[in-house]
Amino acid sequence: MSEIIGFIGLGNMGGPMAANLVRAGYRVRGFDLDAASLATAKEAGIEIAGSALEAAEAAGTVVTMLPAGHHVIEVWTQLTEAAPSGTLLIDSSTVDVASARRAHALAEARGCPSVDAPVSGGTGGAKAGTLTFMAGGSETAFARAEPILKGMGRSIFHCGEAGAGQAAKICNNMILGISMIGVCEAFALGEKLGLSRQALFDVASVSSGQCWSLTTYCPVPGPVPTSPANNAYRPGFAASLMLKDLRLAQAAAGTAGAATPLGAEAAQLYAVFEGLGHGGDDFSAIINMLRGRHTGDQG
Repeated sequence: MSEIIGFIGLGNMGGPMAANLVRAGYRVRGFDLDAASLATAKEAGIEIAGSALEAAEAAGTVVTMLPAGHHVIEVWTQLTEAAPSGTLLIDSSTVDVASARRAHALAEARGCPSVDAPVSGGTGGAKAGTLTFMAGGSETAFARAEPILKGMGRSIFHCGEAGAGQAAKICNNMILGISMIGVCEAFALGEKLGLSRQALFDVASVSSGQCWSLTTYCPVPGPVPTSPANNAYRPGFAASLMLKDLRLAQAAAGTAGAATPLGAEAAQLYAVFEGLGHGGDDFSAIINMLRGRHTGDQG
Protein backbone atom coordinates (compact mmCIF):
# COMPACT_ATOMS: atom_id res chain seq x y z
CA MET A 1 0.00 0.00 0.00
CA SER A 2 1.36 3.40 -0.93
CA GLU A 3 -1.03 5.58 1.05
CA ILE A 4 0.53 7.64 3.81
CA ILE A 5 -1.35 7.71 7.10
CA GLY A 6 -0.61 10.50 9.54
CA PHE A 7 -1.00 9.40 13.16
CA ILE A 8 -1.10 11.97 15.95
CA GLY A 9 -0.94 10.63 19.49
CA LEU A 10 1.41 7.67 19.95
CA GLY A 11 0.87 6.81 23.61
CA ASN A 12 -0.19 3.54 25.23
CA MET A 13 -3.07 3.12 22.79
CA GLY A 14 -2.04 5.14 19.74
CA GLY A 15 1.47 3.72 19.52
CA PRO A 16 0.42 0.07 19.16
CA MET A 17 -2.45 1.05 16.85
CA ALA A 18 -0.07 2.89 14.53
CA ALA A 19 2.37 -0.03 14.67
CA ASN A 20 -0.40 -2.36 13.50
CA LEU A 21 -1.03 -0.10 10.53
CA VAL A 22 2.62 -0.49 9.61
CA ARG A 23 2.23 -4.26 9.86
CA ALA A 24 -0.83 -4.00 7.63
CA GLY A 25 1.35 -2.46 4.94
CA TYR A 26 0.66 1.25 5.35
CA ARG A 27 3.31 3.92 5.46
CA VAL A 28 2.70 5.71 8.77
CA ARG A 29 4.10 9.10 9.77
CA GLY A 30 3.50 9.88 13.43
CA PHE A 31 3.83 12.60 16.03
CA ASP A 32 3.59 12.79 19.81
CA LEU A 33 4.72 15.31 22.40
CA ASP A 34 6.38 12.56 24.47
CA ALA A 35 9.93 11.66 23.46
CA ALA A 36 9.73 8.11 24.84
CA SER A 37 6.58 7.42 22.82
CA LEU A 38 8.33 8.68 19.69
CA ALA A 39 11.30 6.40 20.33
CA THR A 40 9.04 3.36 20.72
CA ALA A 41 7.10 4.30 17.61
CA LYS A 42 10.30 4.63 15.59
CA GLU A 43 11.31 1.10 16.61
CA ALA A 44 7.95 -0.10 15.30
CA GLY A 45 8.66 1.31 11.85
CA ILE A 46 6.71 4.55 12.16
CA GLU A 47 8.27 7.59 10.48
CA ILE A 48 8.66 10.35 13.06
CA ALA A 49 7.44 13.85 12.24
CA GLY A 50 8.43 17.06 13.98
CA SER A 51 4.86 18.31 14.42
CA ALA A 52 1.24 17.31 13.98
CA LEU A 53 1.08 19.20 10.69
CA GLU A 54 4.23 17.51 9.43
CA ALA A 55 2.71 14.11 10.29
CA ALA A 56 -0.34 15.00 8.21
CA GLU A 57 1.62 16.37 5.25
CA ALA A 58 0.82 14.45 2.04
CA ALA A 59 -1.27 11.97 4.02
CA GLY A 60 -4.49 10.71 2.52
CA THR A 61 -5.76 9.88 6.01
CA VAL A 62 -4.96 11.30 9.44
CA VAL A 63 -5.77 9.45 12.66
CA THR A 64 -5.80 11.18 16.04
CA MET A 65 -5.66 9.47 19.45
CA LEU A 66 -5.66 12.20 22.09
CA PRO A 67 -6.52 12.58 25.79
CA ALA A 68 -9.58 14.87 25.72
CA GLY A 69 -12.02 16.81 23.57
CA HIS A 70 -10.16 20.11 23.72
CA HIS A 71 -7.01 18.40 22.42
CA VAL A 72 -8.97 16.98 19.49
CA ILE A 73 -10.46 20.38 18.64
CA GLU A 74 -7.04 22.04 18.86
CA VAL A 75 -5.38 19.52 16.57
CA TRP A 76 -8.29 19.28 14.12
CA THR A 77 -8.41 23.08 13.86
CA GLN A 78 -4.79 22.98 12.72
CA LEU A 79 -5.41 20.05 10.39
CA THR A 80 -8.43 21.57 8.71
CA GLU A 81 -6.58 24.82 8.12
CA ALA A 82 -3.76 23.00 6.34
CA ALA A 83 -4.97 19.64 5.01
CA PRO A 84 -6.15 19.44 1.41
CA SER A 85 -9.86 18.99 0.80
CA GLY A 86 -10.65 15.29 0.67
CA THR A 87 -8.23 14.22 3.40
CA LEU A 88 -9.95 11.62 5.57
CA LEU A 89 -9.85 12.51 9.27
CA ILE A 90 -10.42 9.80 11.90
CA ASP A 91 -10.49 10.46 15.63
CA SER A 92 -10.19 7.43 17.90
CA SER A 93 -9.99 9.38 21.15
CA THR A 94 -12.76 8.99 23.72
CA VAL A 95 -14.29 12.46 24.09
CA ASP A 96 -17.63 14.11 24.72
CA VAL A 97 -20.23 13.93 21.97
CA ALA A 98 -20.31 17.72 21.58
CA SER A 99 -16.57 17.87 20.87
CA ALA A 100 -16.87 15.02 18.38
CA ARG A 101 -19.61 16.85 16.51
CA ARG A 102 -17.61 20.06 16.54
CA ALA A 103 -14.63 18.21 15.05
CA HIS A 104 -16.87 16.83 12.31
CA ALA A 105 -18.10 20.37 11.58
CA LEU A 106 -14.51 21.60 11.22
CA ALA A 107 -13.79 18.80 8.77
CA GLU A 108 -16.96 19.37 6.79
CA ALA A 109 -16.19 23.07 6.39
CA ARG A 110 -12.85 22.08 4.84
CA GLY A 111 -14.36 19.43 2.59
CA CYS A 112 -12.75 16.59 4.52
CA PRO A 113 -14.69 13.38 5.23
CA SER A 114 -14.51 12.51 8.92
CA VAL A 115 -15.23 9.69 11.35
CA ASP A 116 -15.31 9.57 15.12
CA ALA A 117 -14.16 6.04 15.95
CA PRO A 118 -13.46 5.47 19.65
CA VAL A 119 -12.28 2.02 20.68
CA SER A 120 -12.89 -0.70 23.21
CA GLY A 121 -10.35 -3.34 24.10
CA GLY A 122 -7.69 -1.51 26.12
CA THR A 123 -3.95 -1.65 25.66
CA GLY A 124 -4.03 -5.41 25.16
CA GLY A 125 -6.45 -5.06 22.27
CA ALA A 126 -4.39 -2.22 20.82
CA LYS A 127 -1.26 -4.37 20.80
CA ALA A 128 -3.01 -7.47 19.50
CA GLY A 129 -4.98 -5.60 16.84
CA THR A 130 -8.27 -6.88 18.25
CA LEU A 131 -9.92 -3.57 19.14
CA THR A 132 -13.59 -2.85 18.64
CA PHE A 133 -14.27 0.41 16.78
CA MET A 134 -17.55 2.30 17.15
CA ALA A 135 -17.77 4.72 14.25
CA GLY A 136 -19.86 7.79 13.59
CA GLY A 137 -19.98 9.71 10.32
CA SER A 138 -21.44 9.53 6.85
CA GLU A 139 -21.68 6.24 4.97
CA THR A 140 -19.14 7.56 2.47
CA ALA A 141 -16.62 8.52 5.14
CA PHE A 142 -17.09 5.21 6.96
CA ALA A 143 -16.53 3.25 3.74
CA ARG A 144 -13.15 4.96 3.35
CA ALA A 145 -12.24 4.53 7.00
CA GLU A 146 -13.24 0.88 7.40
CA PRO A 147 -10.19 -0.73 5.73
CA ILE A 148 -7.89 1.41 7.88
CA LEU A 149 -9.79 0.57 11.06
CA LYS A 150 -9.57 -3.11 10.13
CA GLY A 151 -5.80 -2.70 10.18
CA MET A 152 -6.06 -1.92 13.90
CA GLY A 153 -9.09 -3.85 15.08
CA ARG A 154 -11.26 -6.93 14.77
CA SER A 155 -14.83 -5.61 15.11
CA ILE A 156 -15.87 -2.47 13.24
CA PHE A 157 -19.36 -0.99 13.68
CA HIS A 158 -20.93 1.97 11.93
CA CYS A 159 -23.20 3.39 14.62
CA GLY A 160 -24.68 6.35 12.76
CA GLU A 161 -23.94 9.94 11.87
CA ALA A 162 -21.46 12.39 13.44
CA GLY A 163 -20.89 11.70 17.13
CA ALA A 164 -22.64 8.31 17.13
CA GLY A 165 -19.38 6.47 17.76
CA GLN A 166 -18.74 8.46 20.91
CA ALA A 167 -22.34 7.97 22.02
CA ALA A 168 -21.99 4.19 21.64
CA LYS A 169 -18.67 4.19 23.50
CA ILE A 170 -19.87 6.06 26.57
CA CYS A 171 -23.11 4.06 26.76
CA ASN A 172 -21.15 0.80 26.52
CA ASN A 173 -18.66 1.86 29.17
CA MET A 174 -21.39 3.04 31.49
CA ILE A 175 -22.75 -0.52 31.33
CA LEU A 176 -19.24 -1.81 32.02
CA GLY A 177 -18.66 0.43 35.04
CA ILE A 178 -22.04 -0.42 36.56
CA SER A 179 -21.69 -4.15 35.93
CA MET A 180 -18.17 -4.29 37.37
CA ILE A 181 -19.34 -2.71 40.61
CA GLY A 182 -22.21 -5.19 40.76
CA VAL A 183 -19.86 -8.15 40.27
CA CYS A 184 -17.45 -6.77 42.87
CA GLU A 185 -20.25 -6.31 45.40
CA ALA A 186 -21.42 -9.89 44.81
CA PHE A 187 -17.95 -11.33 45.43
CA ALA A 188 -17.47 -9.16 48.51
CA LEU A 189 -20.81 -10.36 49.87
CA GLY A 190 -20.04 -13.97 48.98
CA GLU A 191 -16.80 -13.76 50.96
CA LYS A 192 -18.67 -12.45 53.99
CA LEU A 193 -21.10 -15.37 53.69
CA GLY A 194 -18.28 -17.92 53.51
CA LEU A 195 -18.82 -18.71 49.83
CA SER A 196 -15.71 -19.56 47.83
CA ARG A 197 -14.97 -17.29 44.89
CA GLN A 198 -14.73 -20.29 42.59
CA ALA A 199 -18.17 -21.56 43.64
CA LEU A 200 -19.74 -18.14 43.03
CA PHE A 201 -18.02 -17.87 39.67
CA ASP A 202 -19.11 -21.36 38.62
CA VAL A 203 -22.75 -20.60 39.41
CA ALA A 204 -22.98 -17.00 38.18
CA SER A 205 -21.04 -17.59 34.96
CA VAL A 206 -23.75 -19.93 33.68
CA SER A 207 -26.72 -18.26 35.35
CA SER A 208 -28.56 -14.95 35.24
CA GLY A 209 -25.59 -13.07 36.74
CA GLN A 210 -23.42 -13.83 33.72
CA CYS A 211 -21.73 -10.78 32.17
CA TRP A 212 -18.41 -9.73 30.65
CA SER A 213 -17.19 -8.23 33.93
CA LEU A 214 -17.56 -11.68 35.46
CA THR A 215 -16.57 -14.17 32.80
CA THR A 216 -13.78 -12.26 31.02
CA TYR A 217 -12.58 -9.78 33.64
CA CYS A 218 -13.37 -11.43 36.98
CA PRO A 219 -12.28 -9.02 39.76
CA VAL A 220 -10.91 -11.74 42.07
CA PRO A 221 -7.86 -13.90 41.38
CA GLY A 222 -8.34 -17.49 40.34
CA PRO A 223 -11.42 -18.07 38.20
CA VAL A 224 -10.20 -16.14 35.12
CA PRO A 225 -6.38 -16.42 35.05
CA THR A 226 -5.96 -13.62 32.47
CA SER A 227 -7.86 -10.99 34.47
CA PRO A 228 -5.87 -8.15 36.11
CA ALA A 229 -6.86 -9.51 39.53
CA ASN A 230 -4.19 -12.15 38.95
CA ASN A 231 -1.56 -9.49 38.26
CA ALA A 232 -1.90 -7.26 41.34
CA TYR A 233 -4.61 -5.26 39.50
CA ARG A 234 -2.23 -3.71 37.03
CA PRO A 235 -4.25 -2.27 34.12
CA GLY A 236 -5.79 -3.37 31.86
CA PHE A 237 -8.12 -0.46 31.89
CA ALA A 238 -7.19 2.07 34.54
CA ALA A 239 -9.77 3.26 37.06
CA SER A 240 -9.03 6.86 36.05
CA LEU A 241 -10.06 6.06 32.47
CA MET A 242 -13.25 4.40 33.66
CA LEU A 243 -14.02 7.51 35.70
CA LYS A 244 -13.41 9.67 32.64
CA ASP A 245 -15.89 7.63 30.60
CA LEU A 246 -18.50 7.61 33.35
CA ARG A 247 -18.22 11.38 33.66
CA LEU A 248 -18.63 11.74 29.90
CA ALA A 249 -21.75 9.59 30.13
CA GLN A 250 -23.12 11.75 32.94
CA ALA A 251 -22.44 14.94 30.99
CA ALA A 252 -24.23 13.48 27.98
CA ALA A 253 -27.13 12.31 30.15
CA GLY A 254 -27.47 15.81 31.56
CA THR A 255 -27.54 17.36 28.11
CA ALA A 256 -30.01 14.80 26.78
CA GLY A 257 -32.24 14.82 29.85
CA ALA A 258 -31.75 11.07 30.42
CA ALA A 259 -32.12 9.45 33.85
CA THR A 260 -29.02 7.38 34.67
CA PRO A 261 -29.03 6.91 38.47
CA LEU A 262 -26.82 3.82 38.43
CA GLY A 263 -24.39 5.53 36.07
CA ALA A 264 -24.26 8.49 38.43
CA GLU A 265 -23.60 6.25 41.42
CA ALA A 266 -20.87 4.38 39.55
CA ALA A 267 -19.19 7.68 38.68
CA GLN A 268 -19.28 8.73 42.35
CA LEU A 269 -17.77 5.44 43.52
CA TYR A 270 -14.95 5.58 40.99
CA ALA A 271 -14.30 9.22 41.96
CA VAL A 272 -13.86 8.12 45.58
CA PHE A 273 -11.60 5.26 44.46
CA GLU A 274 -9.43 7.64 42.44
CA GLY A 275 -9.37 10.07 45.35
CA LEU A 276 -7.89 7.32 47.51
CA GLY A 277 -4.94 7.18 45.11
CA HIS A 278 -5.99 4.24 42.94
CA GLY A 279 -6.60 5.93 39.59
CA GLY A 280 -3.68 3.98 38.12
CA ASP A 281 -5.01 0.61 39.28
CA ASP A 282 -7.19 -1.51 37.04
CA PHE A 283 -10.84 -0.52 37.35
CA SER A 284 -11.69 -3.97 38.73
CA ALA A 285 -9.56 -3.18 41.79
CA ILE A 286 -12.51 -1.19 43.13
CA ILE A 287 -13.45 -4.46 44.83
CA ASN A 288 -10.82 -3.66 47.46
CA MET A 289 -12.56 -0.40 48.33
CA LEU A 290 -15.91 -2.16 48.50
CA ARG A 291 -14.36 -4.67 50.89
CA GLY A 292 -13.16 -1.79 53.03
CA ARG A 293 -9.56 -2.16 51.90
CA HIS A 294 -7.59 0.66 50.33
CA THR A 295 -4.52 -1.25 49.24
CA GLY A 296 -3.58 -2.94 46.00
CA ASP A 297 -3.62 -6.44 47.48
CA GLN A 298 -5.04 -9.26 45.46
CA GLY A 299 -7.70 -10.32 47.90
